[in-house]
Amino acid sequence: MRHTPLTRRTALQHGLAAAAAVASPLSFAQGAWPNKPVTLVVGYPPGGQTDFAGRMVTAGMQGVLGQGVVIDNKAGAGGNIGTDNVVKAAPDGYRLLVGNGTITLNPHTYRNTAMADPLKLTPIGLLLQSSLVLAVPTTVPAKNLQEFIAWVKAQDKSGKDIDYASAGPGSLTHAAMELFRERIGKPKMNHVPYKGSGPAMTDLISGRVSAMFDAASVVAPFIKSGQLRPLIVTGGKRVPAFPDIPTAAEAGLKDFELISFIGLYGPPGLPADIVAKANTAMNTALKDPKITTGILERGDEPGGGTPEQLAKMTRYYFDLWRDIVKANDIRAE
Repeated sequence: MRHTPLTRRTALQHGLAAAAAVASPLSFAQGAWPNKPVTLVVGYPPGGQTDFAGRMVTAGMQGVLGQGVVIDNKAGAGGNIGTDNVVKAAPDGYRLLVGNGTITLNPHTYRNTAMADPLKLTPIGLLLQSSLVLAVPTTVPAKNLQEFIAWVKAQDKSGKDIDYASAGPGSLTHAAMELFRERIGKPKMNHVPYKGSGPAMTDLISGRVSAMFDAASVVAPFIKSGQLRPLIVTGGKRVPAFPDIPTAAEAGLKDFELISFIGLYGPPGLPADIVAKANTAMNTALKDPKITTGILERGDEPGGGTPEQLAKMTRYYFDLWRDIVKANDIRAE
């Protein structure tokens, strides 16, 4: 049947009404976010630093959002499985990522894998940050950084092997030591990768390996017990839990400032109103004195702040690790 202008106009009006009927629930759902539980995806097993960062804010965020906040541990591939899960999630605010600094490192070290681009994630806010600590067993004769550097170079010159541990090939602990070697003239140090920080710490304490970088919260118990000797922290200031450990700059090592960080991210395209609500909930949770004290006692430092600040940090370390990985041929596989 031939349509008259009036018939076409009527059809157009009906179409617009139908579109509005479809759009209205979506708009309402976004405006009312959250109207069901929110999932925080952690790309690591329970019990680690990243898992701790997610769990510490769940109760506080629930109080602000009025909905449950639950953890979903999607461990594997150095955190890549969890990152990819959120990158591919719908931008509705119900799947967020608790992502540590390896999301900025992995795209450069996993050469043969299609990696999710962390820069596509929507930054929400910083959960916590931690200096790395260069720690050695008590069997190593060096008492400070300069003595350690001199000892490493002397061992290299005499042809003796020095082994250092990491939490795995291509990990932050691996990349940090390669950057350290670069800064001190690249003396020979053999990389011994482990499946996580736990077994690496066991061998470090025993003296089977001679050095390791790891987050302050990871090495804190072994420093306090006297099983490991800390030489430097890698942040721009001293760690509140260990005020006697100098920064790299204070110890005479310039241009060596690194932070291990954990942030809260959303999928690409997460609406600004959801970002704002999630950021407010996160910051409110982090202001709880019990949470602040718990973070500081572990050797970490509370985060907070704006999405823009996390975005800047993410971009900075993405670019930094790209250059370090290329210069030192660091591979995760």
